[in-house]
Amino acid sequence: MIWLRPIAFGVGILVLSAALGETAAAGVVTVSSVLEATKSAIAEQTGVQVVFDATSGLSSTSEKIVADVGTTSGAETVSIGKAHLAARLTPTEGYISGNSSGLTTIFGLSSPEAKKVGPDWVSWKAGTSQYSNLKSDLTISSITALLPRVKGTKLSTKASGGVKLYVLKWTTAATGTTPKLAITLTISATGTILPVEAVSTAADGTKATTKLSHWGGQPLVSAPPIASTIASSKVTG
Repeated sequence: MIWLRPIAFGVGILVLSAALGETAAAGVVTVSSVLEATKSAIAEQTGVQVVFDATSGLSSTSEKIVADVGTTSGAETVSIGKAHLAARLTPTEGYISGNSSGLTTIFGLSSPEAKKVGPDWVSWKAGTSQYSNLKSDLTISSITALLPRVKGTKLSTKASGGVKLYVLKWTTAATGTTPKLAITLTISATGTILPVEAVSTAADGTKATTKLSHWGGQPLVSAPPIASTIASSKVTG
């Protein structure tokens, strides 16, 4: 999902119920059991709303993403500074629209290609590689990217508003494009085991927060008006 990639100023955020209940009752809850239960619960969901906010510790740049994803459709809006982008996915086509800087700096079109698009939507049909990329970004399966590996992850519990939560903490090593990150993921520990919030921080003060809510909903995504849609072949061909 676009909201899961490294953000522009260099910080990334990534994200068996019955079996876990039995294990918890026995007093043996592990990182592995929590992650397996969470993966299973995510796979059974029909949709979720994701809100991502990030602020840079080195500049005034901020990023905000709001996404509603389902099993076969989804939609999101992305804002990084003055750059804006919107994406939609239906079972048959994927669509992208935005201002000039959004189309170039966020999505990667060239300036001439962005000029061809103007205020309209670019479309890709199901079966194309671009459609597949959008599908992997804008459907429920992408949420598992929030989950860490078992190795190096620490598990604890806490209560918030009377609700018990699992807390997973880990770090990621610095790369050529991102600094070392400390990440905390909270997951509901009662009822269905699902992610609630992920927070990543870097030493320079950069912080990104992903909040997940409205689990079980189904996004209603409609295609843009035909008169406002341009086939990708006319833009990149």
